[in-house]
Amino acid sequence: MTDDAPLIVQPVAGTAPGARWQPAVGRETQDFLDHVVPAESRDDIAGAAASILGRGITPADANGQETGLVVGYVQSGKTMSFETAAALARDNGFQMVIIVAGSSNPLLEQSTGRVRRDLRLDDPDRTRSWMHFQNPEHEDSTVQTMRDVFEAWRDPGTPDDYKMTVLVTVLKHYQRLGNLTALLRAVGMENVPVLIIDDEADQASLNTEVAQGDESSTYARLMEMRGTLPLHSYLQYTATPQAPLLVSIVDSLSPNFVEVLTPGEAYVGGRDFFVDNQALVRTIPSGEVPTNANPLTEPPDTLLEALRIFMVGVAAGLRQGGNRGNRSMLVHPSHRTAQHREYYNWVRDIFEEWKRILGLPDNDPDKQELLDELRGAYDDLAETVQGGLPTFDELAPTLRFAFRSTRILEVNASGGRTPPVDWRSVYGWILVGGQAMDRGFTVEGLTVTYMPRGIGVGNADTVQQRARFFGYKRDYLGFCRVYLEQGTHRAFQRYVEHEEDMRTQLEQIRDSGRSLNDWKRAFVLDNALRPCRHNVLEFDYIRGRFSDSWVAPRVVLAADAVVRANRQTVADFIADTVFEEVDGHPNRTDEQRHEIASGLSLRAVMEQLLVPMRITSSRDSQQITGLLLQLSRALEQNPDELCTVYRMSPGTRRRRSVDENGAVVNLYQGANPQWPLERRGEIYPGDRDMREDGQVNIQIHTLDLRREQTGPIIAENIPVLVVWVPARMEAAWVNQEQPGQNA
Repeated sequence: MTDDAPLIVQPVAGTAPGARWQPAVGRETQDFLDHVVPAESRDDIAGAAASILGRGITPADANGQETGLVVGYVQSGKTMSFETAAALARDNGFQMVIIVAGSSNPLLEQSTGRVRRDLRLDDPDRTRSWMHFQNPEHEDSTVQTMRDVFEAWRDPGTPDDYKMTVLVTVLKHYQRLGNLTALLRAVGMENVPVLIIDDEADQASLNTEVAQGDESSTYARLMEMRGTLPLHSYLQYTATPQAPLLVSIVDSLSPNFVEVLTPGEAYVGGRDFFVDNQALVRTIPSGEVPTNANPLTEPPDTLLEALRIFMVGVAAGLRQGGNRGNRSMLVHPSHRTAQHREYYNWVRDIFEEWKRILGLPDNDPDKQELLDELRGAYDDLAETVQGGLPTFDELAPTLRFAFRSTRILEVNASGGRTPPVDWRSVYGWILVGGQAMDRGFTVEGLTVTYMPRGIGVGNADTVQQRARFFGYKRDYLGFCRVYLEQGTHRAFQRYVEHEEDMRTQLEQIRDSGRSLNDWKRAFVLDNALRPCRHNVLEFDYIRGRFSDSWVAPRVVLAADAVVRANRQTVADFIADTVFEEVDGHPNRTDEQRHEIASGLSLRAVMEQLLVPMRITSSRDSQQITGLLLQLSRALEQNPDELCTVYRMSPGTRRRRSVDENGAVVNLYQGANPQWPLERRGEIYPGDRDMREDGQVNIQIHTLDLRREQTGPIIAENIPVLVVWVPARMEAAWVNQEQPGQNA
């Protein structure tokens, strides 16, 4: 499409569930797709962007705000997604796009450079579509320039080619955001539709002082900026959405809708490394992990191994692909810069020594020893590289060029500013650093990661953001190796299950068109990990895991409407199920005689009985949600799971006492007799033993309730469900109940 071609706006196929309007692809979006997005991905990328934009405000609205969450994987193309959304916004009448890009200057520069390149802002042959400002301030010339741009949109006589969209890239810092807010106030933003894109939205944006009833500075400036924009959509982009999902749903940064991005087939993420290709991941022995109790005085063996594998990979890349692209190694020892320097010195000294040895005559014993070690690294790679790998003898002459074509760089802010990486200058890079390379930092062509750093306090989102080794690298996955401290290795393995569970739930919310406010904040998460940092959460969450245990609600006294609904649910289930009498001792009482239905589909029982049952207590609701989460996970692993259902005492109703809160005092019938011990349970083993081993068991209790053991009945025919979860279905979970959500 040429710039002088007529503007053709084409609606994106299909309206997303829950969409308020249907964006259309015009010249800007089509040009972006043609020049940046691979052909096979264009429809998916454009469709996702239309789905995102269509759930927000329409440019024709007089005012309004909408907040959405866009979830991708680490290194999965989130930037390409929000660039597409920005282009689509321009095509559909948005007059300003603000990209809050990174909490450090290097990340801002990285993001700004890519946006300028991908939107072709510096292409002299393109029509001027964008007017870009980086960290703008309140200056008269800037105020007047922006007013002129917006006036052109208001003037019906302005040709489309003369309408420009203001593009702002701003550092996620309270001073920079404050400057931008002052500028916007001076310009006057009435009737100006704006798209705000918050990159890495779970970092810095959220209120870190909510627990103290205060506002952190960056959060406060973001709120002020949004307050100056009467008409805008606010999109939170992140690969780790735990914190935005768990903030209070009445917070302005709590998202109302969600989009889950699906990466292309070339993407490799957690499942590829920690499930499907575990040979690519190596555990660093505890003796080679630096701690206060275990200071290292020389480079550990696994670091030498990683360096050899990387350099053989660099040589292979040079031989196979010429001097194009990059191959990189990341060494991430700690958050402390002193340790960065130690590892940097080790890597530099090893590197220079190997380079010197490779320049010796072929018959030198040191050279032969090094070549033998490099041959071992080659054999390691040969087990995972799929075809096309030259023989080691063919590769050996290229090794000296590989060393000459590789640079070592310490990447941190110890010198006052994190040094930029000039990726075009050489083919191979070894980067040594810490947090500067955590979140949002793109490492081009990363193949080998060496990370002896532990998980720290175990925030799941922080651990996952260190996975710079994820990305679009399917064609060279066999060259990748990841060396991790044991605890970090386990944390990544656990995170994979958590991430997939959470994405599945969010996809269901998206596809249903429901608001995120209706979603119960419950997901699988190993007990070794916390979802996110506590200081951004107003409401706490509970954790749990059921294993060879009974799960029952504590509060059984409920409102009449809840009781009636639960009675009907149980009655409908019983009417459709065939029960048989449970065999037992003839001296059992009516309360000890039950009926059983075995071999039932767990999925059907969940749908017909467990899910429809209503719970009144917040704490019970959280526990039951965790239970359903575990059972759903079990069904994902085996859709044909069976269960057993008992009707407890169908010939009578049990009488139970409840306290002032409606909590049952003693739900379960005990063993008969209880004494002497040698005869305990001879007639009746007790309710807790009424189950079949190895599978889910559900007991249906029907109760008459009273305040005191001998007092009058205050509620009759109260159905209560009790569930046994076998150990094989054990899974740790997190659940957060918020005020205003349906129980």
